Amino acid sequence: MEAKPITLLAIESSCDDTSAALIKDGKVLANIIASQKIHSEWGGVVPELASRAHQQNIVPVVDMALKKAAVKKSELDAIAYTGGPGLMGSLMVGSSFAKAMAQALNIPSIAVHHMKAHVLAHFIDDPKPKFPFLCLTVSGGHTQIVLVKDYLEMKIIGSTIDDAAGEAFDKCAKIFGLDYPGGPMIDKLAKNGNPNAFKFTKPRVGEFDFSFSGLKTAVLYFVQKQSLENQNFVAENLEDLCASLQKTIVEILIAKLEHAAESLNIKEIAIAGGVSANSLLRSELQALERKGYTSYIPEFQYCLDNAGMIAITAHFQYQKALFSDLSFEPRARWSIEEN
Repeated sequence: MEAKPITLLAIESSCDDTSAALIKDGKVLANIIASQKIHSEWGGVVPELASRAHQQNIVPVVDMALKKAAVKKSELDAIAYTGGPGLMGSLMVGSSFAKAMAQALNIPSIAVHHMKAHVLAHFIDDPKPKFPFLCLTVSGGHTQIVLVKDYLEMKIIGSTIDDAAGEAFDKCAKIFGLDYPGGPMIDKLAKNGNPNAFKFTKPRVGEFDFSFSGLKTAVLYFVQKQSLENQNFVAENLEDLCASLQKTIVEILIAKLEHAAESLNIKEIAIAGGVSANSLLRSELQALERKGYTSYIPEFQYCLDNAGMIAITAHFQYQKALFSDLSFEPRARWSIEEN
């Protein structure tokens, strides 16, 4: 007798995107994302506004996901949610909704680690990495090199000692006068710029670690100095500034990842997280295949914060009966190495 396929509803609400996904027997049937536009007015995510928007979005997003997947609530085996890390108010909305719904349906709930989910997004579609592999997880809040030994066994071997790569993109974009979120805009403008127009100093830190606060400061001082001599400097050189900054950040990321792969003799390498949507980072990772590496990049929709990645992680947790008590409290900070 064949085992009954596992059907899960997953909810992601760690920051400013409300997302719901349905997964059945390891296949994502629906992945709905509602983004919050209001934060662009403030130049960054406002936690209180984010949590309020999650409250408004969560019911329609879950309903849409269920309808798109053609799954009834009575067919669900468990409900998963992002347990952290993230903004506490945002996490509370998603976790409270998921736990209440699971209790009402008398099924388990599963707390999922947001950054583990970014890594496991690679197992939604083919091709899938082979264990062990290295995953560079890059987002607005995290920059880490993760040694992935198994689906749920991971170890951080390198991380940022200050700002994350995504934060550096957004803060430098603000220096250039671009709206939030600035990372995607820098990527777009850089396509028409000269990446060698300006040189920015790369930090020297621990073997596999990162630092981006010094780069951000160097860009600020450089722009301020040039603007004193020419008040139109940024406007006249915007595309070149974006291309040069992007090249610097991507070179730092790829160099560290390659160094880690060489040191550990691992040929399977991957990227994940919001910044993995960056076109230059994706192309430079693929370029490492000329050196004998096999690279993996998730589909674009699974790079950004989304419930599809929460769903696939919950699928593996369900198989090991790793359920969460109703008493589980979301964690603003949560190491990827913890259970």
